[in-house]
Amino acid sequence: MDTPVAALLDGTLVDVNQPLIHVDDYGVLRGDGIFETTLAVDGRPRDLVEHLARLEVSAGMLDLTLPPLSDWHRGIDAVLVAWTGGAQMVLRLIATRGREGSGAPTCFVLGGPVGAGIARERADGIAVLLLDRGFAGEQVATLPWLLAGAKTLSYAMNMAARRWADRHGADDVVFVGTDGHVLEGPTATVVIARGRLLITPPVEGILAGVTVRRLFRAAEDAGWEAQTAPLTPDDLRTADGVWLVSGVRLLAPVVSIDGTPRARGAATGELAALLEMPGS
Repeated sequence: MDTPVAALLDGTLVDVNQPLIHVDDYGVLRGDGIFETTLAVDGRPRDLVEHLARLEVSAGMLDLTLPPLSDWHRGIDAVLVAWTGGAQMVLRLIATRGREGSGAPTCFVLGGPVGAGIARERADGIAVLLLDRGFAGEQVATLPWLLAGAKTLSYAMNMAARRWADRHGADDVVFVGTDGHVLEGPTATVVIARGRLLITPPVEGILAGVTVRRLFRAAEDAGWEAQTAPLTPDDLRTADGVWLVSGVRLLAPVVSIDGTPRARGAATGELAALLEMPGS
């Protein structure tokens, strides 16, 4: 098994088997912090500029002051150099509000192996359940204290949804708003195809997907059309293809919705190849 690697932002490597977070860190006490995750392939993080930009957006939404980007690059480089595992590595950038009374965030970079199930999801597809999110995207977008669109450490609800799916014979879920519009998965963005047109839901009330933007750029260069538009559960059921897209999972075809099988999408191979192309 590939051994995880961790570094502080000054480039110092830390032993992943030794404590790093203090017991009074707000990231532990309240889940008060942010993170980004992407895939590094052959020592090169994918879409790093965009992930760092989204990290700063999340920090702004939490009124969290981050160290400069040069510090993050120092920590990232240390992890990339120290990694001795496979060609693919999961790269995580983590920042908490820090210890009580310190006023300084706790920041570090973590590199680790790609989960064993990722390759299966990419190849075989995933079964999803549709779950009520309890709000509409446009509605929650007007309530900034709910932090919709921020990638925070408070992932308990998302993980509870994944466990619900597992208990009910599925792999993952897709959240649906109270207005009937599709939102997102707990850790992924939804994309459908109608012919040579790719569609993803609007970003109101959800996390803006970095990997979806990469996919859309590559697909448009290959002759596809791509757009953002509201989607309904019926759109998922009748589409020529449905995928969950994320920085590590990349492209996973949806092969079942609420227990009803659906085609994995004839374009899955083409889109996966486009998404895996080398890039910034």
